[in-house]
Amino acid sequence: MVWGSNVMKIITGKTAVVGIIGHPVQHSFSPIMQNAAFSVASADYIYVPFNVMPECLEQAVKGLKALGVSGFNVTIPHKTAIIPFLDRLDESAEAAGAVNTVLLSEGCMIGFNTDGDGLVDSLFNDLDFSPGEAQILILGAGGASRGAIAALSRAGAKKIVVCNRSINNAEVVMSDMSKRYPQTIIDIVSQDGLTSQLLENTALLINTTSVGMKGEVFDGLNLDYLPRNAKVYDMVYTNSGTPLLRSASLSGLRAANGIGMLIAQGERAYRIWTGTNPPKDVMRHSLNSL
Repeated sequence: MVWGSNVMKIITGKTAVVGIIGHPVQHSFSPIMQNAAFSVASADYIYVPFNVMPECLEQAVKGLKALGVSGFNVTIPHKTAIIPFLDRLDESAEAAGAVNTVLLSEGCMIGFNTDGDGLVDSLFNDLDFSPGEAQILILGAGGASRGAIAALSRAGAKKIVVCNRSINNAEVVMSDMSKRYPQTIIDIVSQDGLTSQLLENTALLINTTSVGMKGEVFDGLNLDYLPRNAKVYDMVYTNSGTPLLRSASLSGLRAANGIGMLIAQGERAYRIWTGTNPPKDVMRHSLNSL
């Protein structure tokens, strides 16, 4: 038995099982969000966390398929490693080179990536930002960056500049994304390239790295050069807020953390599994009560 919204849920043989695999996974907010949504919607689903060691990933995927789960989320460190064990990938996962949501349909395991589109949803909901407005500056060139670039490009972004310590990594991302989304101009700069001119022409700055998780700061980044109407989005979220978000506040800039992205990607996963929309704002309210 599980509880959601203070209502006891009865588990039967008809209850559909979804969940999340990762290592570690105990910290995940997804079970709270998803089970709250299932409860309010009276959907006969249950969401379960599965702690899967990296060396057990293939066996775990085969086991979940054999058990007939409806689907599951994928988190660190399995988002890329899981790809060889799936039957096919959606465009969102192909472009990002990572999977965060899996659907089991007619015996076929299909990988999706709802992180990037969740970011676009959060930018609109939390910052009133539409990708087609102006230049976007992305810090980082890892998997989260790829997913963000792909989703922003699909949403109509005109120009994206990628800033990364390793120019070689950034060049690989630029080459791949430019081929996939030729309608979007994608440039790269090193950390030394965070000039006042670049920042003055930036409408949105996004941190896709883990910098800030433990209080780190970006060297050479002066938010005072951003236009007054520019916005800042930090995928990192901590209880005390990150140095980047605090700097944005001191500079008078509108900013948001990654909680909205977490919620939006979860809502998209819910739609993939159930074919229906989750009850409005339930996932957000479930986290606000923590």
